Amino acid sequence: MPTLHTDATEALAGALADGMTLAVGGFGLSGIPADLIDAVRDSGVRDLTVVSNNMGVDGKGLGVLIEAGQVAKVIASYVGENRLFAEQYLAGQLEVEFTPQGTLAERLRAGGAGIPAFYTKTGVGTLVAEGKPHETFDGELYVRERGIVADVALVHAHTADTAGNLVYRYTARNFNPVAATAGRLTIAEAEHIVPAGELDPNHIVTPGVYVQRLVQATERVKHIEQVTTRPRPEAQKAAATVAG
Repeated sequence: MPTLHTDATEALAGALADGMTLAVGGFGLSGIPADLIDAVRDSGVRDLTVVSNNMGVDGKGLGVLIEAGQVAKVIASYVGENRLFAEQYLAGQLEVEFTPQGTLAERLRAGGAGIPAFYTKTGVGTLVAEGKPHETFDGELYVRERGIVADVALVHAHTADTAGNLVYRYTARNFNPVAATAGRLTIAEAEHIVPAGELDPNHIVTPGVYVQRLVQATERVKHIEQVTTRPRPEAQKAAATVAG
């Protein structure tokens, strides 16, 4: 059973240290453990290696750790939404290990499953594969990728029970399940926490055995990186009527 905590700062107590590796769920600003990320910033811990699909945007999500100068290395698949991240990388202030998105997900999954390495065709013949062992299988060349095990994993769930079982909501599921399994210590924030036994076992995505600490997430605005919507049919009809 995970320990229950009243806030993110308390949930992180004693878990952070300079130079450690954090695996963080989320995809951009969707499904990010925002309370836990802010608490990491407030802790002042430095020289972090952060494993995440990307680093959020300037001033939001994992971008706050970049702004605070707390990150030494990032293992990610995409960095295009964070200008400061790009500036620090190009200036040589931040080490970046680019990993194809599917490979990153599998590296986290493998680490959580106790698989130290695996082979994939993705990245063969590119900079991604430079310096890594290769092997030929059935006449095809593959590159070896290492599983990732993080010191601490931070994840966000829509609903959790007090046994630590987690359920995610729609696309906010993204990298959270694989990040949750990859941490030696996994801390989850959840929007709703219910008594053990209330979740339908068929709906549980992350079993509670992977979660050591649990905290109620605070209510906050869920930001969107880029709003790309099309007019609703009603609005299009109204516009056409006015134009006619």
